Amino acid sequence: MAPVSARVRETIDRHLNEIERSREVSIVLAVARGSRAWGAAGPDSDYDVGFVYAPTDLRRYAHLRGVDEVVLEEREDFEYQGWDVRTFAALLADSNDGAIDLLRSPIRYRTRYNPDPLVGYVERTYNPIDLYHAWRGIATNNYRKYLSEHLVRNDDETFPILERRDGKYVVETENGTATVAADDERFAETGTRPTVKRNLTVIRAAMAARYLKATGEHGDHELPVLEFGSFLEEQAPAIFDEERIDRARDLLERKRAGEGSVRIGAAVDRAFAHPPERIDPAVHARDGPDRARLDEYVDELIAASR
Repeated sequence: MAPVSARVRETIDRHLNEIERSREVSIVLAVARGSRAWGAAGPDSDYDVGFVYAPTDLRRYAHLRGVDEVVLEEREDFEYQGWDVRTFAALLADSNDGAIDLLRSPIRYRTRYNPDPLVGYVERTYNPIDLYHAWRGIATNNYRKYLSEHLVRNDDETFPILERRDGKYVVETENGTATVAADDERFAETGTRPTVKRNLTVIRAAMAARYLKATGEHGDHELPVLEFGSFLEEQAPAIFDEERIDRARDLLERKRAGEGSVRIGAAVDRAFAHPPERIDPAVHARDGPDRARLDEYVDELIAASR
């Protein structure tokens, strides 16, 4: 993973200071999100920054106007998404993939609060079945939207095309399949965007879900490391065949080389992009992080903001 330049760090720090002033908050933790966090950034990749904040005046939590739960801002070529400490803790309690990824990001831009103890706690206590379904949803939704050829109904509902025959489409529905006449004016065939980036998003999420399920069935749910190249080298060989790993590695290298927007068709087969919908709760479910313990971490985050 390429080091972050001093110029980028200075720019991000300046932007964070501006957000603090305009939003009247204190940002205690800021990290890289997206492709830079998992080692897939190309030469033209934007900078996505995730952060956690507390209001400078804690009385705002009791005010009618309240505190913004989420902050979204764009400044120059940088995109910022922040959660207030209460919202962030609630997401961790629900084993939210985005909140867990923020904690585990290998690139940290601001650490008024040292997240390592909280990282360790969440990694020990997250609910695997919630995280599995989050990753499965990313894989299936992106495959459905970007890789599979599909019809769009006039209410914007999409239906992947499974087969074309005799002036009709056979499409996928939530309950199975349906047949749509080619001249049905309610539907239009829409082009997909099967780029390197979209294929990589699908295969990474599908591999994460399948890896978590497989390791859980072997007795211990092991989180995939966030840096995707390291995952392919160190963890994936225990679960996936060499061909699958090579395909993922090729997509990763092409994304890093700046080919993220190149259209390549569907490089991920439909079956792999759809991990099983049902998995055994007796094997994969647990209570998740304790809310009282998370409140203690919230106290620490707030203390770091003072």
